[in-house]
Amino acid sequence: MQVSQDKDYKGMGMEGRIAAWYAKNTANDMAEFERLAERVANTLHSGSRLLEVAPGPGYLAVEIAKRGAFAITGLDISKTFVEIATANARRASVNVDFRHGNASAMPFAENSFDVILCRAAFKNFSQPLEAMNEMHRVLKPQGHALIIDLRRDASMDDISAYIKDANVGWANSLIYRATFRYLLLPRAYSKRQFTEMAADSRFGRAEVSESGIGFEITLTK
Repeated sequence: MQVSQDKDYKGMGMEGRIAAWYAKNTANDMAEFERLAERVANTLHSGSRLLEVAPGPGYLAVEIAKRGAFAITGLDISKTFVEIATANARRASVNVDFRHGNASAMPFAENSFDVILCRAAFKNFSQPLEAMNEMHRVLKPQGHALIIDLRRDASMDDISAYIKDANVGWANSLIYRATFRYLLLPRAYSKRQFTEMAADSRFGRAEVSESGIGFEITLTK
């Protein structure tokens, strides 16, 4: 099946100035990170072990860490993002263990985490099925993973409205629109593709729901 095959590009992380630019502009989404962090934190208990896959600058993981006594780890393929995220956690006076690594070959033991999050990154993975299977491997029994990502059928009108709300400025908004149109949308999945990929994975099934210009995919071990 097409979605179960490796993609035709390598899953390279953003590094250097590109990563710094992304971190600066993504900070405009802080209200969204705060809302999602509050929602996630309300489902956790003290001591819960949470993994964020591809946390980028670490904003979401840091916000969750502010909201409870959780053991939080972030895994990113970009060394620059690991450095930026670690600095952001230090400035916020929270403890998050950001590590460098690949989503399709995670450096964690089986049954390590209660919850896994992956926001706005899964479509970029060059080995998506392997990444999904790795999520299953490192989750504890009855643990769940939440993937939040772009819908392939999201319209450019909806995306333009999303970018406008992000208030990234005129020049960056042009870059964002081009990135969505020519890079992100072609990589994004449909609901059917996510459902079929989950069926092929060790999870066996998924719950998929629309949320704005994206999907929320819940996978339970």
